[in-house]
Amino acid sequence: MSLKKINTVLAATFILFILWFGTGYILSPETTAPGYGLPSWPSGDGGGFLVIKGIRDVVLALVLGILLVTGHRRALGWALLVEAFAAYGDMANVLAHHGSVATALLVHGLTATLMVVNGLLIMRETRKVAAAPAMPTLQPAPQPA
Repeated sequence: MSLKKINTVLAATFILFILWFGTGYILSPETTAPGYGLPSWPSGDGGGFLVIKGIRDVVLALVLGILLVTGHRRALGWALLVEAFAAYGDMANVLAHHGSVATALLVHGLTATLMVVNGLLIMRETRKVAAAPAMPTLQPAPQPA
């Protein structure tokens, strides 16, 4: 299997994974939230913040999906690298609020790290395309004598 196919399968997996989680936070935050890793359900009307997380995740997945479908592979690599910060942020959030260390590291941290690896692999795959040689300069036509 070529590097491009492996990268495509990994990116598509991330897109579906992020879209699935995001949709779960929007449609059913009370059943999805326990998997996030925080120790307790938000008090008062805090459940609305879970919907915000869901919307964020759906948007992140859509950006990756559009770049994948349109063939903008180098931009896809950069987007994966940048979007990994959202997963690292989720990991830091769980750890900062005394949530499950296992969930923080194994769900959020591992996801972020795999996104970075996938982004770097796509950057490596597209390196040759990005470093295309410059166009030769045109020489003036010879003047008649």
